[in-house]
Order: sequence, then C-alpha cells, then structure tokens
Amino acid sequence: MKRVLQSFFLIINYKTLIITVLAVISTYICSQNNINARFPDMLVGVAIVFPVVFSISSAYTRRETALQRLSDFKGHAVAIYFASRDWTTDKNNKLPEQTRALVNSLTRCMRDMFTRYHRQEWEKYEHEAYRLFSELSTHIMEFRNYGVQSSEVSRLNQYASKMIIAFDNLKVIHAYRTPITLRAYSKVFIYIFPIIYGPYFAATAMDYSPGLQYVMPVLYSFILVSLDNIQDHLEHPFDEVGEDDIRIDEQEMISVMH
Repeated sequence: MKRVLQSFFLIINYKTLIITVLAVISTYICSQNNINARFPDMLVGVAIVFPVVFSISSAYTRRETALQRLSDFKGHAVAIYFASRDWTTDKNNKLPEQTRALVNSLTRCMRDMFTRYHRQEWEKYEHEAYRLFSELSTHIMEFRNYGVQSSEVSRLNQYASKMIIAFDNLKVIHAYRTPITLRAYSKVFIYIFPIIYGPYFAATAMDYSPGLQYVMPVLYSFILVSLDNIQDHLEHPFDEVGEDDIRIDEQEMISVMH
C-alpha cells in the first residue's frame, strides 16, 4: 500500500493542483458570465492525448533499450572477470581482484555520470570512464603474463570493446531524448487546455446534477497532467526518482564476481 501511495504522489503533484484550480476557476467564470461553447471532444485526442502517448511510448522504448545495453555491459564485464579467474595457468596473481575493482569503478562512474542531467555536469565522468576503459584494456594485456593465450586475450579485448559500445549506447540514450519541440508542444496544450475549455465545461454543466459541473474540469486536469508527469519520469531513466527508473548499482554489478 505504501508503494502504491508513493507511485500515486509521483504523478499527482503541485502542477496537477495548480492546473485543476485554474480549470475550476475558468469554468466558474464562464458559468457566471454565460460564456458557453461546444468545442469538439476529438480535439483533446488529436491535439494532446496522441502526442503525449507517443512520447510515453518513445520514452519507454528508450528505457527498455537502456536495460538491454546495461545487461550487455554487465555480461561482458562478468565474462572478463571469469577469464581472469579461470583462464590463467599461473593462479598466483591478483588479476581477479584487479578486474573486480576496475568494474566497480566503471559502474560507479557510470552511475555518477547518468544521474546528472546537463552535459556540463557529466562530461568529467565521461572522460573518467574512458580512462578506466583504457586501464581495463591495459589490464587485459597482462593476462598473457599468466598463461593466457594471445587468441584468448584477443577475445577478451573484444569483450572490452563491447563494454565500450554498450556504454556509448547508454550515453546516447542519456543525451538524446524525446524531441524537445514535441515535448514543448505537449506541455503548452496540456497546461492551457483545461483553462481555455472553460466555456465547454460551462456549456455542459446543464447535463449534470447541481454541484457536479466541476467534475469534468477536475478530471481533465488530473488525467492530462498525470500523463505529462508519467512522461517526465520516463524521459530521464537514470535519475533514480521515478518508480520505473534504472538504478545502476556497482555492488549488484560485482556481486557475482567471487
């Protein structure tokens, strides 16, 4: 029950209350001044709901792709660790511990990078990540000193390359999101629609029992602003705020490395 309430208050926030109050005020003013208009209902779907649902679907697809890329990163990192532990003929080395430490540092760097929103904030973490990848590449070359064949080292370098590709895919998902113009368009109409539809709500008031004429503006406001809040949470899948966000945990990443 607690989790349900937390999820509810993530999509019902101060913006919902502000737009709802403004919509009710608009409806009240129009009712008192006999300002009525029968706007077409389909305008809501065409101008608002369809673009917002498209944005939500796009953001969800990006989140699912990010999960796949994160799994690729983890899978190849674990493969390199297993190689450091099992492929060497000379077991008297610290390769497994060093590999685990590198993966831990890389994962922590990724988490710090992707939880930042603006590029100026995460550029330094990007440079640090590539430095760690370089260190991982050098580390893999040391495997030859402990009996790992050159062909197997080449395969491990391919694993490291795939980790870099997965990281770069995550970076692109983090940097490029739903088109800004579409988001701006949706937000403008979501926030002004319940207000400018005051004449419509006033015109339909006669269809309801006394005291219920404000149900429609409240429902419209709650539904539209809630959809916008859902999209906002999905838009930034790494900020660790929403219930559906991707949480990059370095301890979970290395938990299988033992």
